[in-house]
Amino acid sequence: MRLINTTTLELQEVFDEINGPPYAILSHRWGEEELSFEEYGSGVVRDGLGYHKVLGTCALARHRGLEWIWIDTVCIDKRSSAELSEAINSMFRWYQRAEVCYAYLSDVRPSACHESGPSGMMREFQESAWFTRGWTLQELIAPPEVTFLCEDWTVIGSKRSLRAQNFRSALSSPVINGDIRRITGIPMDVLDDSVKVYQASVAQRMSWAANRSTTRPEDIAYCMLGLFDINMPLLYGEGRRAFERLQTKINSRFEDESIFAFTPMHDFVAPWQMNLYGMLAVSPAEFAGCGAHQEA
Repeated sequence: MRLINTTTLELQEVFDEINGPPYAILSHRWGEEELSFEEYGSGVVRDGLGYHKVLGTCALARHRGLEWIWIDTVCIDKRSSAELSEAINSMFRWYQRAEVCYAYLSDVRPSACHESGPSGMMREFQESAWFTRGWTLQELIAPPEVTFLCEDWTVIGSKRSLRAQNFRSALSSPVINGDIRRITGIPMDVLDDSVKVYQASVAQRMSWAANRSTTRPEDIAYCMLGLFDINMPLLYGEGRRAFERLQTKINSRFEDESIFAFTPMHDFVAPWQMNLYGMLAVSPAEFAGCGAHQEA
């Protein structure tokens, strides 16, 4: 993986992830002004929201005493399909190992912008599109601590696990696990890491992605690889067959019949769709009613 130095802003390759330096990590929704690895390395682009995300994350990490950060847009060379595949298959682990994840919610205005103050900001927080995206699911669950930031990079609150309580933090913010549970349907004990994500049933984990979406249809499967500790090659162009492959991998690894507890969204299935339907779900949306399933 590559990391950005929070002082020099230079990229550095890290080959030994286990013994690598502590780092902060950014979770965000992509916009129109994101920086690519190539653009960042060239040093040409030094403006726009993408660059300011780098600066903002570096400033927060330095304040916490961290010398390194990771941002997906800049730290992955997406021109290399091999590197992209390795990164997506490793991403859950990278978020797990981060000291803190900064979740930047660009659609949440600071409380000063609301007549009702903090309560108005919290309404926008609960309605943020960040909670509807596929990739942000693992970015919420994997890190021991997630600090939520609004449009101007001020702190809204934090998701903190029991493990994170021993971490040194320069930020003081309310723990909002209860709000996150109501928004996402993810149990409190999973959010605070008192119950490991792998203890939840397959159907329950699928249900957490039921109301989420991705720009590319394959990514609704790829963004869930880490939740099931599954590795598989990326085949962009396969469409929803990626979700079929994911379920096949899960079936071969776990003895958990809850994977068949989904509710089909269509009464009629055309013959050409039979290989997609059969005993497998078409999308996580078909697991929407499975949030109450407990351990596998």
